This record gives sequence, C-alpha cells and structure tokens, in this order.
Amino acid sequence: MVLVDTSVFINFFRGKNTKGARALEQLTEGGFCITPTIMQELLQGARDDAEFETLLSYLGTQLFCYPMDPLGTYEEAARIYLEARKRGFTIRSTIDCLIAQIAIEHKIPLLHEDKDFEQIASFSKLKIF
Repeated sequence: MVLVDTSVFINFFRGKNTKGARALEQLTEGGFCITPTIMQELLQGARDDAEFETLLSYLGTQLFCYPMDPLGTYEEAARIYLEARKRGFTIRSTIDCLIAQIAIEHKIPLLHEDKDFEQIASFSKLKIF
C-alpha cells in the first residue's frame, strides 16, 4: 500500500511524464490510497462543474487512509511543522504535514512530487516511495 499525494495526481491527470505519474500508472488497483484532504485538494483544482463531478466520481472509488487519532494526528502534524521550522525551513502547506503524519501512522510510504516531503522525511519517520 502506498499513499499517493496530490502532486502526483495533478501530473498524472495532466498527462505529464513524471517519475511519480509513471509510478502511479504501475500501482495496481487497491495498491494505493488517498486521504480526505488529498481528495479536497484535487476537487478544489477542478476547472468547472463537469470536471468536479468527474473527479468526485473517480476519487470516491479510491481507498482512503484516515487519521488514526481524532486530535493526536493533528497535534503530531503540527509538531512536524514546528520541527521543520526549527531546522530552518518552512513547509509551504500545513496540509502536507497532515498527509505526512497519516502516512507515518499507517506505516506506509508516500508517493509524491513535492520537495516539502523530502524535507519532512529527512527528520521524521516518513518513508518515501
């Protein structure tokens, strides 16, 4: 099982030949999951109602990974953000900290195309696919 980040889906949907998009193509059905926030980010990128409905239909069929602790997950995500700042860099999206924490909790690697995750992995238990 692999958690696939928004950054990979964007490149995949745009038909870009990136490492992450190619890896996503190779993952079998049931071999990856998303989080509700990844679904939200993708839906927010829809250009119109028709694209929104198409995305919603596709994303609604995916496996989801949820926070394991209703409050603790968010606390640990905030700790990731704090630790990054202490190390001299600022994560551009706090949602990335939440996605990383969910991957850590579920002990699954993250497939991404976002440099913030590389920084998070450098000091946390986040595993990169």
